[in-house]
Amino acid sequence: MAKSQSARLERKKLMADPVMVTTIVVLIAFLTLFILYPLAILLVDSVIRDGAPTLSIFKEIFALGSFRTAITNTLKVGFLVGILSTLIGLLFSYVEVYVKLNTRLLGGLFKLVSMLPVVSPPFVLSLSMIMLFGRQGIITRYILGIYDNNIYGFWGIAIVQTLTFFPVCYMMLKGLLKNIDPSLEEAARDMGASRWKVFTTVTLPLLLPGLGNAFLVTFIESIADFANPMIIGGSYDTLATTIYLRITGAYDKQGAAAMAVVLLCITLAMFAVQKYYLEAKSTATLSGKASRERMLITDKSVKTPLSILCGLMAFFVLLMYVCVPFGALFTTWGRNFTLTTKWFAQVFTRYKGFRVFRDSFILSLIASPITALLSMIISYLVVKRKFKAKGFIEAVSMLAMAVPGTVLGVGYIRGYAQGLFRTGFMKGIYGTGAILVIVFIVRSLPTGTRSGISALRQIDKSIEESAYDMGANSFKVFMTVTLPLIKDSFLSGLVTAFVRSITAISAIILLVTPSYLLITVQINEFAEKGSYGLACAFATILIMITYGSVLLMNLVIKFFGTSRKVKETG
Repeated sequence: MAKSQSARLERKKLMADPVMVTTIVVLIAFLTLFILYPLAILLVDSVIRDGAPTLSIFKEIFALGSFRTAITNTLKVGFLVGILSTLIGLLFSYVEVYVKLNTRLLGGLFKLVSMLPVVSPPFVLSLSMIMLFGRQGIITRYILGIYDNNIYGFWGIAIVQTLTFFPVCYMMLKGLLKNIDPSLEEAARDMGASRWKVFTTVTLPLLLPGLGNAFLVTFIESIADFANPMIIGGSYDTLATTIYLRITGAYDKQGAAAMAVVLLCITLAMFAVQKYYLEAKSTATLSGKASRERMLITDKSVKTPLSILCGLMAFFVLLMYVCVPFGALFTTWGRNFTLTTKWFAQVFTRYKGFRVFRDSFILSLIASPITALLSMIISYLVVKRKFKAKGFIEAVSMLAMAVPGTVLGVGYIRGYAQGLFRTGFMKGIYGTGAILVIVFIVRSLPTGTRSGISALRQIDKSIEESAYDMGANSFKVFMTVTLPLIKDSFLSGLVTAFVRSITAISAIILLVTPSYLLITVQINEFAEKGSYGLACAFATILIMITYGSVLLMNLVIKFFGTSRKVKETG
């Protein structure tokens, strides 16, 4: 009774605040227009023909042998990448949390390897794989003497995606392993159990929900990936590449919409399991932090082989990334290894490099602060406010995480080039920079929102209530009290949104027009043509921009962040 009365008072207080009501209405409109509407149009397109409901479009695409093959290929790659990424992520996280490493070099190498996929374009490793292991590859041709090696296809995609996505599993599982109470494992050791027995009977059962979570996150990333299969897939088609070719090659927009709905159904089903079952189970299994510091493994029979294995794998991943700048410095990869700067020069003289970087930089720079602010506002409403549409705002803002970029791209084409907005106040949005900025915002919103929710849950409600008691409205409280307290999370979200925007490819490749030249689209175009020198030159400059952005963010947080202020006052 008291709870329902408190909720009514909260809602009454909310309705009396025009700024808050306006914010909620604008947010609902934005989420409906730019997330739900494109997906709804896709669904309508796939079941309506000549004004009548029908399932004939689905029957037609499932009758295509190429589409059935693409589904099988996508699921095969997804399952293998999910399993391999989870196992490698578990190995790296176990070694870092449980094993006493002799050198800081390994720890630094682990951190670098976990960060590189975040700050680089999603298809950089595909370029490296071709240059190292292709027919003109340094390792295959010049070291091993193999002249007919074919890296394209199933194994090429699987290896590249595993190396790209396993750091995600490593970061997820490292946090879970740190939260396991060491006393549980030490009790089993005191009773005579071997390390392997303790791992399989105590550690692994506690980790199972987290492992399932890591597998599903990687599986979703893998089946939604467009760039890697496009570059290194060869004739091995996946759903993402089939949808792209259907809309750009066959000009079958309804068929592409139906294919997009199939891919969306797969990712949504996996996302639902991951979000509402495994995530909750993982939190319930590993609640709280470890009660005391863990005694690290110093036994050389365990430590040495695990350290060597992880060190070699980390070094191999680093080699793949180092290969990219060298690819831009050699005259002709695979034939003439004379050092040159001609590819970098051509980027700016022959291929409009200044315009490419300007367009990409400006659009990403516009999108990132809007994304960061929207993320913090949504987080604030979800954590600190009670109103009827709260569940809708949280669910729809997180929904973009489960929507593959290719699906979103097709949805925007159907929704804004030919849907309800062919005429009216939004008819001019398609083909402009505005639609690219909106896509960047939608794609980065879930990451920022999750970070903001985590940060806000740590803030005591009484801090904000005291500001309300002094007569401040919601906007004033949010800007002067809440936002400064979650400054680190806001800055992190800002840079994450910038990096994700400037390295995006899957959604924007369907929406970009000659009016805008974007870096990732240029890299993809040159890689497909086999112009690896130019592709590597563009990719190297892009990695420098994104890596520099992350370093700058770390410096800003170090000198101006919340944690510094807390330390100084403490």
